[in-house]
Amino acid sequence: MDANRLTALRAELARHGLDGFIVPRADEHLGEYVPDSAERLAWLTGFTGSAGMAAVLADRAAVFTDGRYVLQLAAQTDAAQWERLHITEQPPPKWVAEHAVSGAKIGYDPLLIAEEGLARYTEAGLTMIPTTHNPVDAIWTERPAPPSGSALPHALSHAGRSSEDKRADIAKTLLAAKQDAAVLTDPASVAWLLNIRGSDVPFTPFALGFAVVHADGGNELFMDPAKLPEATLGWLGNGVSVAGRDALVPALARLAGKTVRVDPAGSPVWFAQQLRAAGATVAAGPDPCLMPKARKNPIEQQGMRDAHARDAVAMCRFLHWVDTHGTTATEMAAADRLLAFRRDVPLFRGESFPAISGAGEHGAIIHYRVTPDTDRPIKPNEVYLIDSGGQYLDGTTDITRTVWTGPGAAPAEVKARVTAVMKGHIAIASAVFPYGVQGAHLDSFARRALWAMGLDYDHGTGHGVGSYLSVHEGPVSLSRLARPIAIEEGMVLSDEPGFYLPDHYGIRLENLLLVRDAELPDANKRFLRFETLSLAPFDVRLLDPALLDPGEIGWLNTYHARVLQTVGPSLPPDTQAWLKQACREIG
Repeated sequence: MDANRLTALRAELARHGLDGFIVPRADEHLGEYVPDSAERLAWLTGFTGSAGMAAVLADRAAVFTDGRYVLQLAAQTDAAQWERLHITEQPPPKWVAEHAVSGAKIGYDPLLIAEEGLARYTEAGLTMIPTTHNPVDAIWTERPAPPSGSALPHALSHAGRSSEDKRADIAKTLLAAKQDAAVLTDPASVAWLLNIRGSDVPFTPFALGFAVVHADGGNELFMDPAKLPEATLGWLGNGVSVAGRDALVPALARLAGKTVRVDPAGSPVWFAQQLRAAGATVAAGPDPCLMPKARKNPIEQQGMRDAHARDAVAMCRFLHWVDTHGTTATEMAAADRLLAFRRDVPLFRGESFPAISGAGEHGAIIHYRVTPDTDRPIKPNEVYLIDSGGQYLDGTTDITRTVWTGPGAAPAEVKARVTAVMKGHIAIASAVFPYGVQGAHLDSFARRALWAMGLDYDHGTGHGVGSYLSVHEGPVSLSRLARPIAIEEGMVLSDEPGFYLPDHYGIRLENLLLVRDAELPDANKRFLRFETLSLAPFDVRLLDPALLDPGEIGWLNTYHARVLQTVGPSLPPDTQAWLKQACREIG
């Protein structure tokens, strides 16, 4: 990465009287995927992971990320310029407070950090100064233009509920909370509420914009009018007013004297600052769309089933191809092949994230992304990990399989570790639990077998998934760090325990699960269970049946029988024959 960029940023900070600046990996919506015009962290540091941030001081600078990206961070950044740190083990506010000069003025862009995030810096004793214009933008002379894709209607046959009904429910929520309005900054919430989709960011069908929903039923959408064709304006109807981004400041000012909900964890602090300056009362609270969006309605649930059944055809064709041709290909060629299979699937609209195609040591990089510079052949007798997903009009998929390339047998140690991960996957998939249980409660189920071996993995066990929306959807996750929110019927969560041996191999086994009522006849309270949506065989060559108990063997054999029955008839004869062998009973 060009060392002059860091030098130029320091000069820009000095010009504005700032002793430091924080650079989140975020845009104005604080989402995981951002348009090219908002890739400030990547431009400045070279790090392209989807989670991280940088802190720049006059005499030192650091880049932070989580356990998924530590290896990628080391590979992509210059150690002579940047300290590379684990964001949990060395929190950025603590690092800045320790290394900034006494009384330092640390700048931040109020559109790129949430109020809760900003509070961590002030609580560390730092003087934080909001900037009117982002200083990175001042030196980014070739910054790409903002995206300009159209916002398009999302058909009721896929959405399941009309926007009018959803808006009425949100208005009732605000009335019950004695709030006059709520600010929506998450494009997933805007898309869900208004039944629209777009193409402004990679891998996720968002049309970027903001909205204000009112307790009296009024709704305001702030989006470039050029992004809204006549058909979309007609779809939105008279119940939604439309204005450009420049109308947002006066619209917030009109809320003077009102009580307005702003999500302190998910919305840029700029909105709370603008509202307070206008004389409004800011009520800290979660985005009112988060929970109803996460609870898929019956049409969305069936859409997810249908999307996964079709996606399974592509996955099975791909796994067959890997088994027969994988060792003649590279990681990038394999990812391209999987994408080609998915393009044959009806209603496919694109990948839901960049495919993680990692052979051997690359599989140990949890969120590895193959590039022409890192691409390598898939070799015989090694572990190959493929984590991928698709966006379909009726649902979003995310699935990971770990396979053995052969022709020899996998080492006993590898099989023991894969089997431990499989045991954890089955423990989640087969769990029955009372209503009220949270993601942190279930996370340890997936780790028990690994913990017994003295092993663990440095990521959560599962995340929420949207309905033709983001492949990573809140507010519920399966993680020790999960927010204390109960799992509810209709949510879709991933089940993806793993294990990673740096410089050798990675293991991850992932399906998506739909939360269902358990309907236990003798239960004294409401219980929930999971329905597995993903349909593709696990590589039994990597399992040691002697390490599985009878219940686990029964679960796996039943699952494989379902895969064969559901997917087999849609496959060509040679792949059908392969699938029959791949789904053979064990034990």
